[in-house]
Amino acid sequence: MLSLSVQDANQLKGLNISVQQVEKQINQFKTGFPYSDLIAPATIGNGIVKFDDNEIKELIQQFDDDKQYYDIIKFIPASGAASRMFKDVYAFVEEYKGKDIPEDFLKKDNIKFDSIENFFLSIKEFAFYEDLKEKMAEQGKDIETLIQENRLVEIAEFLLESEGLAYGKLPKALLKFHRYKEFSRYALEEHLVEATYYSTVETKKCVVAQLHFTVSEEHLEIFKKTVDELIPRYERMFGVRYDISYSVQKASTDTIAVDMNNEPFRNSDGSLLFRPGGHGALIQNLNDLYKEVIFIKNIDNVVPDKLKNATYDYKKVLGGYLFRLQQQQFEYLELLDEGFLSEEEIEEIKNFAKEKLMIDIPNFFKTYNEIEKIDFLYGKLNRPMRICGMVKNEGEPGGGPYWTRNSNDEVSLQIVESSQINHNDEKQEAIFKAATHFNPVDIVCATYDFRGNSFNLNEFVDVNTGFISKKSKDGKELKALELPGLWNGAMADWINIFVEVPVATFNPVKTVNDLLRYAHQGN
Repeated sequence: MLSLSVQDANQLKGLNISVQQVEKQINQFKTGFPYSDLIAPATIGNGIVKFDDNEIKELIQQFDDDKQYYDIIKFIPASGAASRMFKDVYAFVEEYKGKDIPEDFLKKDNIKFDSIENFFLSIKEFAFYEDLKEKMAEQGKDIETLIQENRLVEIAEFLLESEGLAYGKLPKALLKFHRYKEFSRYALEEHLVEATYYSTVETKKCVVAQLHFTVSEEHLEIFKKTVDELIPRYERMFGVRYDISYSVQKASTDTIAVDMNNEPFRNSDGSLLFRPGGHGALIQNLNDLYKEVIFIKNIDNVVPDKLKNATYDYKKVLGGYLFRLQQQQFEYLELLDEGFLSEEEIEEIKNFAKEKLMIDIPNFFKTYNEIEKIDFLYGKLNRPMRICGMVKNEGEPGGGPYWTRNSNDEVSLQIVESSQINHNDEKQEAIFKAATHFNPVDIVCATYDFRGNSFNLNEFVDVNTGFISKKSKDGKELKALELPGLWNGAMADWINIFVEVPVATFNPVKTVNDLLRYAHQGN
């Protein structure tokens, strides 16, 4: 049993975390998490669906025809800080602050795309350049003169720190990503534009574009203020009304940290140290939406208008395929719920589950009697569904699609991260490396059952897919626990369907120089 002081008990109560949760997490530190058991990579024809041109047109049409019958929202995890985008800029400031920069710093041959030198050489190409220039001018500094004089640290500090644009302290959502002829757009603005094409519901009075942003507590007010200022412009531009909601990661999803002996780690004031449980904690935020269909997309995966058509088409392809499969799924669930089916009907439903929903049907299914087969199929079909876009693997980081086996000996399609793999196992490593695709977080979810009730998404989490990492605080080592990832273990027991989408739909911004790529240069 965990020994807690009165102070500890009060702290847990304030966070809405139970003693049982803490004890369970400490036990997980002691036992660790099992590695994923990979059976095979999911590939085209074996777990990943690829549509031809005619099928793409049909699915787009189905989405356009049927979307009026669904309550659709776009869910954007947007709490990520931009500081990681500017890692190299911070390192440059640390190295050269108070020192002379070499005269040939920006005159080297063969300057690499991702280099800090290229950042300064190309600074006029960034959408935030005019804002930076104007901010510096307010304090009597001319950015072009500073570049000529090699006073690059001053420019970097104005970009990153609070006296300037504070880009090192803001979330990615509030950074200028794309420059157009007469204006520039924040990352979040591109999501506002996108939503008008596929995340709308029609009312008697107007078309409503629904979006939900998860935001960090510290940025919530500035986020709301910025969106409120932007909305009128885009409502006039697209003839829609925006319905935008927000949530923060709940404190109750934080996880306790432990020392290297698996004892609770304490802060200098004696309080227990809790850390955010990772993006997997957002399954709670998703669960609280109570929406039928939810598109999920990362905040930084956006493009300017000239490249949006591929995004729109394939969002509709994924949505149209979801509609098609769910409509058939619900028809079969109605039959299964009634409980009186012929052998032919059971066989038809089994084939649909296996061939379209990618549900593994074990060999022992054929030994079941009629009632057992109906119960099995009902349990497999009556779950939330998600369609996940998969991009051909060209070396980008991200979770890959695999056939896996869980602790109950059940085979299913899953998105698996590298951290979940036992890379010392030659067979597992070979399967891991054989993946042809990866998941760019391009997902559409159906979270209502065939009776019109919302699923409790917490019931479909594989709690054995978290992981433990080593961190430090105040110079002391600690171990941190991350909950099952949102598109990994948090959705493990959903119906998972993988569809190939073109790489043109995946344009993340991991470093500031990624904004110099063609996909992020404006019209």
